[in-house]
Amino acid sequence: MNITELARILRINPQELRDMLPELGFAIGQKAIKVDNNTAKKIIKDWPFLRRQWQQKKMDAEIKKQDEVLPKEKKTITVPKVITVRTYAELAGIPINRVLAELMKNGVFTSINEKIDFDTAAIIGENLNLDVREADEVMVGTAKEEEKEVKKLETILAGEKKESLQDRPPVIVVMGHVDHGKTKLLDSIRSTDVVAGEAGGITQHIGAYQIIRNERPITFIDTPGHEAFTAMRSRGAKVADIAILVVAADDGVMPQTVEAFRIIEAAKIPFIVAMNKIDKPAADINKTKQELSTKLNITPEDWGGKTICAPISAKEGTGIEELLDMVLLVADTEAAGLKANPAAPAAGTVVESNVDKAAGPVATILVQNGTLRIGDQLCFNDIVYGKVKSLKNYKGEDIKEAGPSCPAKILGLKISPAVGDILNVGEGEKIKIRKIKSAKPIADITPSGAEEKSEDKIPAVNVIIKTDFLGSAEAVEESLLKLNNEKVKVKVINKGLGYITEGDVKRAEDSGAKILGFNVRMSPAIETLVRERQVVIRIFSVIYDLIKFVKEEMQLLVKPEINRVDLGRLKVLAVFRTENDSQIIGGKVLDGMIKNNSLVDLKRGDDFIVSGKITRLQSGKQDVDQANKDEEAGLKYEGKPLVEVGDILEIYQEERVVDKV
Repeated sequence: MNITELARILRINPQELRDMLPELGFAIGQKAIKVDNNTAKKIIKDWPFLRRQWQQKKMDAEIKKQDEVLPKEKKTITVPKVITVRTYAELAGIPINRVLAELMKNGVFTSINEKIDFDTAAIIGENLNLDVREADEVMVGTAKEEEKEVKKLETILAGEKKESLQDRPPVIVVMGHVDHGKTKLLDSIRSTDVVAGEAGGITQHIGAYQIIRNERPITFIDTPGHEAFTAMRSRGAKVADIAILVVAADDGVMPQTVEAFRIIEAAKIPFIVAMNKIDKPAADINKTKQELSTKLNITPEDWGGKTICAPISAKEGTGIEELLDMVLLVADTEAAGLKANPAAPAAGTVVESNVDKAAGPVATILVQNGTLRIGDQLCFNDIVYGKVKSLKNYKGEDIKEAGPSCPAKILGLKISPAVGDILNVGEGEKIKIRKIKSAKPIADITPSGAEEKSEDKIPAVNVIIKTDFLGSAEAVEESLLKLNNEKVKVKVINKGLGYITEGDVKRAEDSGAKILGFNVRMSPAIETLVRERQVVIRIFSVIYDLIKFVKEEMQLLVKPEINRVDLGRLKVLAVFRTENDSQIIGGKVLDGMIKNNSLVDLKRGDDFIVSGKITRLQSGKQDVDQANKDEEAGLKYEGKPLVEVGDILEIYQEERVVDKV
């Protein structure tokens, strides 16, 4: 087979293939034109493995090369509890790629702007010849830089000439309580099955989509519904012009409905209420409107208010077209003045960002001014992030450009931006070392002093959190700490990034903690160690399942309250048989009733004699479950055989009342 043909099949440059094959053990020279057919078949068959092997060799070579710039003597650096990868590299004086490679070796697939915690910084520091120490104060950028970044878009739009501005599509954010049908609503709008591809049916990341209604494009932002992703949801509201607050007509206003509405209020954007699930038998539109009025002070339009409340069924597709018409109406009235200059260099907000193992840094940007094109160079805060090599729309289709209010996925960036970053087309500058400014330290989650002593008496579920991203760790921790109450609590012993390590297992064994992994793995060696140490480890991909597991563990620690329920009294008329630990007796029910398998207090006059239990009850020589007032019954009494004729048996039961966590 011709080597050029083989390279085409493998989607690789022919010269790169010639460089690669000898390194992988194939006797193919630099000037080779053809490859033996059997060898070619083997290469094609084993290509995924061979490519990974080659990439690992290149990475190892790059690391070896970069190790030459590592400090010759151990260097001491001071870092806060959390720090961006970029700032860490700057403080250490080590190339960012070397730091990223070390993080990858430890199972942390992150980007230059993602944050890592102190423990992760210390672990990778050992292999970078660094002595990493924790600072008392958090290092942050200067307030002027942050203020400048927040106002960047406002400044860009304010600088545009009025005659250059044109109408742009409205951007709609969909918000509401978990499982009230936000993603299903978008699924119905754009006729694509998003729910099926999401872990547990819960949206895990922000996504942006665009549809056409009455020849007018509308952009939708789908935000996560679970309370753990409040921060992500807040970012979604900041880039939107109009909000749709989804409320299930069979469920009404729920805690996250209130939370979402507060975010909409803070963003100061107009909104529409979509009352979903009207197809459900339990749906009650009037009750839902009543709750909106009383709990959120939202008065529906047909009740004399100003808020449009549209009844819909995302599942059946009922009312969707009417809802879209209402969106356009609000865009033309309350959200008027949606303008942008499509001829300007692009600027927009990152609504989704991650590092793909194959494609590298990938980001979804919502263009808010100008037009983004392939070949444009993007910057954040005057730092070059790379050139746009490929643009894709929300369907994954290649596009050549993205105008105002258009969401687009970008491939080709050298650095992965953070969600919420504002990227703009420009020349940019090289990365500069930022000035460090002290601020208030991050509060430690572990109570101290008198507070710690007062909480010692409260039973606690000790946990160690390991996640793929620091943001996920913070979201998980925040959700778990919300479960704390006066009877039981969650105590986060430690949280960190990357694979579960031997150190995590040792820490869990010492503290009796359970290790909770979120989108992380553990090696076979760690699995063996876990079995030997008998440490509990649970791995989750959906945060709701993680929280549910912890709730169940907390429930086991809640001591139930025992309530006594008095049933009735029986007067002993006869003692038929007495044994070592039981008696067969007969009597008459004076009041109430008596039940089989009930507890007994034996009274003689006003004196309490002993307690026992009824284990068998008969009436008319038939086994029965209960006997009522004025009925005579025979029973087997278990306990100390002290019952005498004339005694009174007070019959009662105990109810265990367990508070739900």
